[in-house]
Amino acid sequence: MAAKPGASKEHAAGKLSKKAYETELLRLQAELVKMQNWTRASGARIVVIFEGRDAAGKGGTISRIHQYLNPRFARIAALDKPTEREQAQWYFQRYIAHLPTAGEIVLFDRSWYNRAGVEHVMGYCTKQEYGRFLHQCPLFERMLVEDGVLLRKYWFSVSDAVQQARFESRLDDPLRRWKLSPMDLESITRWEDYSRAKDDMFTMTDIPEAPWYVVESDDKHRARVNMIAHLLSTVPYHDVPEPTLRLPKRPTSTGYVRTPREMQTLVPDHAATLH
Repeated sequence: MAAKPGASKEHAAGKLSKKAYETELLRLQAELVKMQNWTRASGARIVVIFEGRDAAGKGGTISRIHQYLNPRFARIAALDKPTEREQAQWYFQRYIAHLPTAGEIVLFDRSWYNRAGVEHVMGYCTKQEYGRFLHQCPLFERMLVEDGVLLRKYWFSVSDAVQQARFESRLDDPLRRWKLSPMDLESITRWEDYSRAKDDMFTMTDIPEAPWYVVESDDKHRARVNMIAHLLSTVPYHDVPEPTLRLPKRPTSTGYVRTPREMQTLVPDHAATLH
């Protein structure tokens, strides 16, 4: 069995150095590839849920996990607001459609827990719908686990000061401004409401079969390696022998002549304009 990293120990205050972060992240990403190979070979089904406040670092962590995985067998599920048809369905129905089949990994960038968070706080669901969710969610997750799904749930915890700083940096960055929505800004004024909603959610859904794991995420680099290391430590993967691949020798030419470039529409050489 391949050596798997355990949950990271607490370190003294201070940011993780860039070199240590990059070295460990690459090692963990190599382990994730091994985990995926095992998942495919064993037919395992892995679901990882990422929840937390806006700007808590969920998206960056998901990107690092998915970076070197085979996208045919590892998917990111980031659902938009429900359609009119989906609103008329059983609440969990549209999420079920995104669950993995044998050999697949699904990373939920937010999940069915939207109902316990933003929908509840912002009044997008009724009190009856909210109460029904808190009752049904543990039952739903127990069924998933009972059926063999490896379900992991992570809550990314960020302080109000760090969240504020990240929001402000997004306002000034045209490449990341899309990450900032009116809903995100509304969350600033409803900080305590979201805190109470999270506490109630944990009380009802932190079950032995599918516990919540909290990731301290004021330091994004530390949060990423901590979360990935923990995920790997909870999955019983091992090295799977891979077929030996050898590049064949190129055959000798049989007289093929390439079509003249002048007959093709080439992409302009934009790089030539750079200095």
